[in-house]
Amino acid sequence: MANFVKQTFASLVGSLLGLFIFFGIGTTGLLLLLFAATFSREPEPVVKDKSFLVFDLSTKITEGQPNSSEFFQQVISGNYQKQISLRALLDTIEKAKNDKRIIGIYLDASKASQGEAEGFATLREIRRSLEKFRDSGKKIVAYGTNWGEKGYYLSSVADTVAINPLGGMEINGFSSQPIFLAGAFEKYGVGVQIVRVGKFKGAVEPLILKKLSPENRTQLQVLLNDLWSEWRATVGKNRKITPQQLQQIADNQALLLADRAKANGLVDKVAYADEVIADLKKLTGSKKEDKSFRQISLAQYAKTRDASSPTKRRSKNKVAVVYAEGAIVDGNGENEQIGGDRFAKIFRSIRQDKNIKAVVLRINSPGGSATASEVMQREIRLTQKLKPVVVSMGDVAASGGYWIAVDSNRIFAEPNTVTGSIGVFGSIFNIQELANDNGITWDSVKTGRYADSQGVSRPRSPQELEIYQRTVNSIYDVFLNKVAKGRNLPKAKVAEIAQGRVWSGTRAKQIGLVDEIGGLDKAIAHSAKLAKLGNNWQLKEYPRLSSFEERFFGVAKEEVSAIIAQQKSQELLSHPLGGELRKLKEEIEIFENMKDPRGVYARLPFNFRIE
Repeated sequence: MANFVKQTFASLVGSLLGLFIFFGIGTTGLLLLLFAATFSREPEPVVKDKSFLVFDLSTKITEGQPNSSEFFQQVISGNYQKQISLRALLDTIEKAKNDKRIIGIYLDASKASQGEAEGFATLREIRRSLEKFRDSGKKIVAYGTNWGEKGYYLSSVADTVAINPLGGMEINGFSSQPIFLAGAFEKYGVGVQIVRVGKFKGAVEPLILKKLSPENRTQLQVLLNDLWSEWRATVGKNRKITPQQLQQIADNQALLLADRAKANGLVDKVAYADEVIADLKKLTGSKKEDKSFRQISLAQYAKTRDASSPTKRRSKNKVAVVYAEGAIVDGNGENEQIGGDRFAKIFRSIRQDKNIKAVVLRINSPGGSATASEVMQREIRLTQKLKPVVVSMGDVAASGGYWIAVDSNRIFAEPNTVTGSIGVFGSIFNIQELANDNGITWDSVKTGRYADSQGVSRPRSPQELEIYQRTVNSIYDVFLNKVAKGRNLPKAKVAEIAQGRVWSGTRAKQIGLVDEIGGLDKAIAHSAKLAKLGNNWQLKEYPRLSSFEERFFGVAKEEVSAIIAQQKSQELLSHPLGGELRKLKEEIEIFENMKDPRGVYARLPFNFRIE
């Protein structure tokens, strides 16, 4: 038997090695993957007394468990990034709070600029967990070199914030700078016709305008003001700086070197890394000759046992947490997408599982396909008739992301969640001018007046646009009715606050789109309360991931090939102009995913970002 196992393992390794060599992947990448395959089997990490938990702020925070494709891509390229799910991170900080061996948390912000992809709603949840840790009487120390608003939003929770003498801080407020493609379409002869409902439906503006419309500018300004106000209030409270003083810093200084950051009260001390480590060695009782202070990394500590954790405790009663993250697309979708059919199946299985007593739908999505949103919402509605369904909104839960939230018992959002955007649109492209300029023409033979209205060979006639507009109007009316019924609001009131307008979580609560301010933990606790489970329940997360071995040994050649192609594109994005190139790449990917059967979408503005 032992020989058989050895031969089987050798065969697998040989096959993988051949595959990796075939695709030009070095043995280093293979060894890293083999190491990772056995990594999960290592013994439980040892936690020494008087240890600090080290939280590297460049760690990527995901909603569900990190997907396998991204992991393989990073290992193969040699650019592996630390990752942890939000749920696992919150559990780990809570566990550390109750662990007598852990006396503090070290927020390593030295690479924070690499870890600022998360939105402020996610950071607020983490920050709240860190506050509970600090309020338990334990220390939090933060050290960094260059902070932006996101990294500092988290770091400002610390008892002591230290900055490198040559470090700096960017405190200059928030902005959103959409990319507009209309000029490029004109230049290359691509025609775009739009049908939409909602004067604030800014998703289509990059296709037809060269700058923001007054309505879109208004809604973005109000939204940014809300988010910036929350940032100033939260940071200011911890640093004992008034919101007005923070505004003055943003307006008059914007970029602060270390000495100015200290003078303005943003940091407590200016120090080199070795000086901070020396202080931490004293706190942990480490010896002078020790290389560093007594510590354990976040990833290692997450692997230690905690029987009280909702994910670790044992109970036949389950609370399902469904992570809906990414654009909503028709069909099954891919990684980092919400496939309508795939998530409909998830809810059907949850509905049929008698052990699942309550459901939390965690939404982090700008929306997308109206058809896919409706497919999901139907299954969510049927589930809610049998067991409580509670929604937890992450950074973004807008348009289609709000569509799937309306049939729930309660909606939770953070003050800086972006939600609303109740509106729909359709975009119709044609390349007639582009083709004609290059000697390409079309002719048509048809049996009906509108038989050739689906192609890209010509613009749509006014009569055809009217047909499309009727479809969009009808779907918008369906959307309004769903919100009115789900939120128990008069339809006239919904029509007033809809129009495609986006809202912060704070304002969404004021106008009735959200029930309560709170994060994922609060939503999970509420769902268990509705199901009358007390403390006798266990979390069950969806989508379910296969084991590492299944993901590792099941990687197809096509996937590896795609990863290599993506690696090459990343080289282009590493250029100094990579930020703008990355935005453009994201725009193109959005177009590629616009596959709604009726061509109607409930989605946020294409390139909405807070910078």
